[in-house]
Amino acid sequence: MALKQLSTLAAVAALAWTAAGTAQAETILKVHHFLPSGSSFHQKAIAPWCEKIEKESGGEMKCQIYPAMQLGGTPPQLLDQVRDGVADIVWSVPTYTAGRYTKTEVFELPFMAINAKQGSQALWEYTQKNSLDEFQGIKPLFMHTTEGYVLHSNKPINKLEDMKGKKIRTATRISAHMMVAMGGTPVQMPLPQVADALSKGVVDGVLVPWEALPATKLHEIVKYHLDAPKGSPRFANTIFIFGMNQAKYDSLSPKLKKVIDDNSGLAASAWAGEVGFDNIVEPYSKMARDRGNTIAVIAPAELARWEKATARVQDVWLKDAAGKGADGKKLIADAKELLKKYAPK
Repeated sequence: MALKQLSTLAAVAALAWTAAGTAQAETILKVHHFLPSGSSFHQKAIAPWCEKIEKESGGEMKCQIYPAMQLGGTPPQLLDQVRDGVADIVWSVPTYTAGRYTKTEVFELPFMAINAKQGSQALWEYTQKNSLDEFQGIKPLFMHTTEGYVLHSNKPINKLEDMKGKKIRTATRISAHMMVAMGGTPVQMPLPQVADALSKGVVDGVLVPWEALPATKLHEIVKYHLDAPKGSPRFANTIFIFGMNQAKYDSLSPKLKKVIDDNSGLAASAWAGEVGFDNIVEPYSKMARDRGNTIAVIAPAELARWEKATARVQDVWLKDAAGKGADGKKLIADAKELLKKYAPK
């Protein structure tokens, strides 16, 4: 009897040890970003990516997502947080920190990408070739652009003269330079403040992709939206990175590294751009149409005027790139060649 009890106790102890070992082996990845959990990109890209790696790892690797800066800090600090190990993975805009990601910033120049899938693939390949040194300590998992900015405003803006004196919210320093070149006044503020700023007349309009509509309810505040012609590059863009702490990645087992690798790179970048931005252009712009808003398309001749007016923005970036010891003209040529390579058919 005593022998049987001893055997049973040994079995229970073995099971407990196995369970403890399994729990200890489970890898939790802290994922930090600046949008609320109900935002479009969280729902369509970040959460599905996390679900996919959990499934493919057999539950050995899971995400703990902290949206809306729940781990503290501000959006410009996210890349430092992942570099320092405060978070294991972040989704952020590198150029929220002006001057640190100059070479990668080329994709934010005016009139570059036609859609997000094109821009995202070009951005990934370009970064791998030209600007990984700007992300030391961070392993890029995927990178993407938006589908491009649309101009949402309280009053119609259809030509260059309409922009004069208008206060327009811009996200990055490049789009701010672009606004000045067109005669407007750039106002930089976090996206969550845009709706209130528009309602109170602090700004007259905002340059954001269609993706921003549900979170900001822009379509309920403004009546006018100006887009580029189909097949033409939109006015400007923002670059994003979904990046992992390099040391954390290096610490993973070969099996878990493979799961991460299988969900990273060029294909993942194309997917992020497409599901996060391109696929929502029609349904989100429909939200504006359904409210009776005016969605205008800039005339080709007027578009040419905007392109000419903003050409000086490229000169500003070239000077900054030269200050970093980079051949800016070559980098622009590389970026445009890659955009041509991935242009939508």
